[in-house]
Amino acid sequence: MAIDSIGSTSSNTDSVLRQAGLGQDDFMKILLTQLTYQDPLSPMDNQEFIAQFAQFSQLEQSRQSNESLDSLFTLQATNQAVNLLGKNVEVASSSGSIVGDVTTVSFRRGVPDITVTTSGGDVITSVSLSQITVIRQ
Repeated sequence: MAIDSIGSTSSNTDSVLRQAGLGQDDFMKILLTQLTYQDPLSPMDNQEFIAQFAQFSQLEQSRQSNESLDSLFTLQATNQAVNLLGKNVEVASSSGSIVGDVTTVSFRRGVPDITVTTSGGDVITSVSLSQITVIRQ
């Protein structure tokens, strides 16, 4: 899960890279296919098998690290959003900058969804953390 922090720009490169990579199941299928169709008179070298298994272990550790980082980013975004409650912020929008107070924070699929109320009483909903450019109070 990609989480935007305050003042950042979002990018879809993480999801594209994840879709292009091989997963644990893909590696096991490839390995089992190699073992199934190997020449019985010239079996796979033990060192090569160990090297492939080590690569698989590194892949699994990287996957677990990424999951842990995703959880950490989610907690950080939650903390940032909750700490904005009652603060005066400047929000970047397509029509320019809007200044108002953060009145509510809700969560949609684990992503903070902020509501800002301007001094004129206008309510701006579905504000992401990345749209907040300045925290005034």
